[in-house]
Amino acid sequence: MRNLCGLLGIAKKAGRLEIGEEPVGGAARARKAKLILLASDAADNSARRAARFAEAGAVPCVKVPLTKAELGGSLGRASCAMLAITDTGFAAAVAGQLAAANGAEYGALAETLGGSADKEKRRRQEQLRHEKNKKKAKPWVPPPEKRAQTRQPTAERAKMPRGVIRIKRNDVS
Repeated sequence: MRNLCGLLGIAKKAGRLEIGEEPVGGAARARKAKLILLASDAADNSARRAARFAEAGAVPCVKVPLTKAELGGSLGRASCAMLAITDTGFAAAVAGQLAAANGAEYGALAETLGGSADKEKRRRQEQLRHEKNKKKAKPWVPPPEKRAQTRQPTAERAKMPRGVIRIKRNDVS
């Protein structure tokens, strides 16, 4: 669990955590939260609220095997009952750490968040390629998996020379 505490500390320094009930609720409602963590000794009322936040934001809510004091200590606070991770990569890494400790309970969560993190990474790389090509004034080229889906020219359009516009008129005498 030391790795998990260290990872949460790094996420806090990176600004990818919302700590406390109000910030977690706001992040969940804004759909910025990717994973909600709840301390093992959190009050029942806090657990119900975290579950409602998770439902409202369509985000998983997980009870971690850390007490409020341990969770807060890793974040530089006295205690922390709930927190939300707002970065997909950090959420996948935390889920991976939890799955390494208890694969039966957290394995499916780690798999789901790992797939989401990979998808977001591919989108980010595609966006960077697009920005780079825009600076060089290159035309946008779809990724290989989408090239097969692009429309092929019909036989009629293929016969016409480029730049020629075909106008159909109804001759009225």
